[in-house]
Amino acid sequence: PTSCSPSDRPIPSSSNTPPPSVLQVNFVVSQLFALLTAVWFRLYLHPSKTSPFIRHVVATLLGFYLALFCFGWYALHFLVQTGLSYSIMVFASLEHMHKYCFVTALGYLSFCQITRVYVFDYGMYSADFTGPMMVITQKITSLAFEIHDGLAKREDQLKPSQKYLAVRRMPSLLEYLSYNCNFMSILAGPACSYNDYMAFIEGSGYHCHGELANGKENGKVKLSEPSPKNDVLSKLVTCGISLGVYLALCKVMPVERSVEPSFVASTPFYQQVLYLYLAMLALRPKYYFVWTLADAINNAAGFGFNGYRKDGSSRWDRVSNLNILEIEFATSFKMFIDNWNIQTALWLKRVCYERCPLNPTAATFLLSAIWHGVYPGYYLTFLSGIAMTMAARALRHNVRPHFQTSDLRRRVYDVITWAGTQVAISYTVVPFVLLAVGPSLQFYSSWSYCIHLLCLVLVLVLPVRARRPRDAQQQGQQAVLEGGADGDKVHQSNPHAATDNNCNKKDT
Repeated sequence: PTSCSPSDRPIPSSSNTPPPSVLQVNFVVSQLFALLTAVWFRLYLHPSKTSPFIRHVVATLLGFYLALFCFGWYALHFLVQTGLSYSIMVFASLEHMHKYCFVTALGYLSFCQITRVYVFDYGMYSADFTGPMMVITQKITSLAFEIHDGLAKREDQLKPSQKYLAVRRMPSLLEYLSYNCNFMSILAGPACSYNDYMAFIEGSGYHCHGELANGKENGKVKLSEPSPKNDVLSKLVTCGISLGVYLALCKVMPVERSVEPSFVASTPFYQQVLYLYLAMLALRPKYYFVWTLADAINNAAGFGFNGYRKDGSSRWDRVSNLNILEIEFATSFKMFIDNWNIQTALWLKRVCYERCPLNPTAATFLLSAIWHGVYPGYYLTFLSGIAMTMAARALRHNVRPHFQTSDLRRRVYDVITWAGTQVAISYTVVPFVLLAVGPSLQFYSSWSYCIHLLCLVLVLVLPVRARRPRDAQQQGQQAVLEGGADGDKVHQSNPHAATDNNCNKKDT
């Protein structure tokens, strides 16, 4: 699903919203502090210099400090949520522990979202304490399923990616708190697997992804760890550009103008379509800013190494949440989803899509809506996303083969599908931005629900080819390939970061 992270909240999305609040300023200041702290953490608390216990303690305490600085005593909700879930993990039976944790963590998150929205500040799209809880919910539920896979299932019952992720022993309370509330991801994520985090803390993460770069000292061969410096600087430049673009354009082209009666009445429809695309284009850089900064913080701490490219350069995209160029030039709904909020899509796939026995696509979209919050616009967006996904699948299966006979036809197909994808995505996520039912339905009405109706026709008219079963070797190969157009993106030992990091991959 086209899901958005809690970290989208620090920057207001509407032209009618007030200037950045103290909470939003605190968020940015805290993330910059976390960035500097991450450098210190990597240099002075390196695994070769200190024990995993010290690294866990420092990472946890710094995380709680940042949470208290940003949210005050509301940060205690983080402890309550993690404490309840850990108690269930320890005392409940392994057979049902993962289900109890899932219901408890998601239920507590929903309770906090309901009280915050409907009791305190409905419509205020600001930094709030439920944002970090969304990421903690991902971690709690993911780890519960990973422990269940590692301790309650046989090896032959697990898929290749599940074998890699399976946790073979119960984490200690300190390890659990460090994983959920460390300073690198407490405010804006992204979520990561427990095994990856433990490898980072223990210093074995570099060894898991191919040999280290060789250097020589006094004629002897030594191993040197790859430095994240260039990647961190590059991501900080991306953050600066993204923030500048967003601040320059967000007031000029607000999405809300699309539902103004005067705009709808006086603007030709093709100009409305163009304006909606540009308004959404101006909105996305705020996500790029927050997610890329969070990625840079993890990299600065030494977390996120993902092997080497063919040219020998190191990759630091293991916990990355987006691929900007792949998003902006996406030629299909699936390609957009593959590269947008990647870690959340992986979470949805692992805890819902792979395990839901009945209509996993609809169940996954529904879970995504519940996880995001209680605004009605979220549900309109994700319910529309189900129709868009089914229509895109049917269209691709029936139309694409006719355009693969020559380079010219492929280029024409790419241009057409790029334009269609951008319009469909923009149309689908309007309720997510507007939040309320009235404005959202007003927008769809101004478009005569044309894309919804088109999707319905495509699903009813176009047949979808039956899927051929894959043998074990194909599944194993599929599990080690990462999504995206970059041919270098192959995980040598990362079978969980599969191409199907979106929730529709079973049908491709």
